Amino acid sequence: MDAQRIPRLSLDLLRGFRAAARHLSFTRAAQELFVTQPAISREIRTLEEQLGRPLFRRVNRGLELTKAGQELYRAVDEALDRIDAAALRVAGAMRTLSVTTTVAMASTWLVPRLPRFAQLHPEIDMRVMASNDWLDLERAQIDVAVRFLLVDDPARASDKLFDYHQFPVCSPALANDSSRPLRSISDLSRHVLLDFETTVYGRSWHDWERWFDAKKIHRPKPARSLTFSHYDQVIDAAIKGGGVAVGKLPHLIDHLRDGILVAPLGTAGVARIGGFFIEFNGTAQHDVADAFATWLRAEAGPQADRIEEGGQQPLDD
Repeated sequence: MDAQRIPRLSLDLLRGFRAAARHLSFTRAAQELFVTQPAISREIRTLEEQLGRPLFRRVNRGLELTKAGQELYRAVDEALDRIDAAALRVAGAMRTLSVTTTVAMASTWLVPRLPRFAQLHPEIDMRVMASNDWLDLERAQIDVAVRFLLVDDPARASDKLFDYHQFPVCSPALANDSSRPLRSISDLSRHVLLDFETTVYGRSWHDWERWFDAKKIHRPKPARSLTFSHYDQVIDAAIKGGGVAVGKLPHLIDHLRDGILVAPLGTAGVARIGGFFIEFNGTAQHDVADAFATWLRAEAGPQADRIEEGGQQPLDD
């Protein structure tokens, strides 16, 4: 198409197209935008005429995007999201929410889920401060904290999000290596133990030491040890078959469900270490903080806090 003849596409047409492409239904797009189904059909037809190529095709009484439709949808969806967010900021409707939690919890559980919160609340900007320090919420200007507490910690929070469990995890290939069986705790002595060393709220922390203490058993001498200062590095080494790591729930619930990692000792390897709790800054914007807490609880749901016998994946969550 000649660059001088590129049509000036109406935002209304593009919004109608985005809704239709997202739902693959003109009827549902019309319901979302509070217009009639024929109106959406006319908008799509006008857009196709302006572009000179079809954007949808009918398949088995349904719709699917053409190649041109897929390309346009990707661009339109991103562009309209940015326009809407900018409009909210310019109008003063954009809000900022500051959140803190531990580094491991942020990297493995919270951050991968934040795009879903952004889709639900495009008017809220996020500021995530991952820290293993017990930050003062008012001094650090943080609205919501997802605090970690050990089982024997004094009760400093009452709004529990979920329990925190530890258990050995490894790659499926390592778990199925018949030359080095991994069916009992004593079998850990045949394997490389991948350890996580850090400081949590001012206290020294080693994953394997914490797990053995919780299980009240003596730590066997491993074939070798590898220690990391970041939990995502530990998990990456475990995924690649580098050894056995201490898994955490809810942190690794997606890894277990997808079969990227397995818990070879099953329920015998599980130890409840503590829990994660929601804490609010008393000066926070209550509507924004409450929206985030509601979303957190929905994401957490009845989190898997047990491992199936055989340890291949968590129970339904």
